[in-house]
Amino acid sequence: MTTHQDLVTKYSRSAPRYTSYPSALHFRETDDPLPALSHIDEHNTVPRPLSLYIHIPFCASLCWYCGCTKVITRRPEDGRAYLDRLYREISSLKRRLHPDSKVIQLHFGGGTPTYLSPGEIRDIGSVLRKHFAFEDDMEFAVEIDPRRLTRDHISALAEIGCNRASIGIQDIHNDVQRAINRIQPMSVNEQVIEWLHEAGIHHINVDLIYGLPLQSKQRFEETLEAVKKTNPDRFAIFNYAHVPWMMPSQKLLDRYPMPDPHEKFAMLNMMIDNLTASGYTFIGMDHFAKTDDELSMARKNGTLQRNFQGYSTRSDSDIYGFGMSSISQIGNGYLQSVKDLETYYQRIDDGKPPYARHYFLTRDDRIRRDTIMRLMCDLELDFRLTGDRWNIDGEEYFAEAFTPLREMASDGLITLTEHGLRVTDTGRMFLRNIATAFDAYYALPENRKRYSKTV
Repeated sequence: MTTHQDLVTKYSRSAPRYTSYPSALHFRETDDPLPALSHIDEHNTVPRPLSLYIHIPFCASLCWYCGCTKVITRRPEDGRAYLDRLYREISSLKRRLHPDSKVIQLHFGGGTPTYLSPGEIRDIGSVLRKHFAFEDDMEFAVEIDPRRLTRDHISALAEIGCNRASIGIQDIHNDVQRAINRIQPMSVNEQVIEWLHEAGIHHINVDLIYGLPLQSKQRFEETLEAVKKTNPDRFAIFNYAHVPWMMPSQKLLDRYPMPDPHEKFAMLNMMIDNLTASGYTFIGMDHFAKTDDELSMARKNGTLQRNFQGYSTRSDSDIYGFGMSSISQIGNGYLQSVKDLETYYQRIDDGKPPYARHYFLTRDDRIRRDTIMRLMCDLELDFRLTGDRWNIDGEEYFAEAFTPLREMASDGLITLTEHGLRVTDTGRMFLRNIATAFDAYYALPENRKRYSKTV
């Protein structure tokens, strides 16, 4: 009989997180912006629902676990210089978009968006309102670092229409916080959540990370219990990605004991049991939502989507990213801006688009993207439906996938049905592994070591 311990040993492999397909590692470097601009123009001949992502890269201090693209600074003038370029980028791109397109989703990410002053937050809200039309039920989310946050920051966010906040907490224990260089008392988190509710921002997400130094199943459950008392609508609980070859600051964590894959699996198992018993739905790989939340409803009715922000309810929109390193997903194309701040400034100052990498999907990419995303969202596949959508024989098209799928079925990760597959409760904890069966790029061995471990 295959035990969970055997499965962890076997399936603790490197694999993509599948927020896109193919992953950003396969985007192609380019010095020519014309293909990107042509793609944008071709996709704006008719109105399209828009999802905007605004990347604010600044942080006042470095969290040693962080894998985001960020700039560490405490100089207020850095924020002002960045916003000047960001506004010019927004103005330039807006001229290429269909005038009747409306924004259904807006996300401030980072870095730390609340690094900006309250006045700067109000300014960026005004600029966006000037350039874009917003749907009445638009979701407007912001990532918040509770440290150094003031009540006026929250007031500014509420004034510009923010209605959802994602609060980075990670872990409540002092020794873990010291090990990752992020000191953040629980009282600070509770104060910020109180301010958010007072300002009318009632949709609260909490971000946690498991797999950090000095964590264990028991101690992470203490974090979970403490955070549950704040009554968030959603949890995003990420498996820490230790990739020091990409993020050198993560080498500082090697000084501390870290949970091994078996302990991390026990932590994941615990959180699923804990949160589902507390009225949350396990949405997928790393998200939980209250059973009456729209994310849970989308999971139930088959309209759930997955993109660079994780699981989402706003489907069929074009994602336009603004700011350094931001990624746009426009139809069947991905565009990524330069990751270096000075290069970003130079591009904007020269009147050039900031795109440095792109990828335009082939028909095979589109079929595989659709299949992987439906697997990640629905936790099942019916190859007849795949065939109907793409005018192919689904089982024949993915014939090579059945070798790993049969092995996974033998290990209890999936159940093979007459015309497809269904992910088991155990398999949900190995969802990235299952998705690799449909990933044409993962078959190349040199690609596998570039990703974080699944467990």
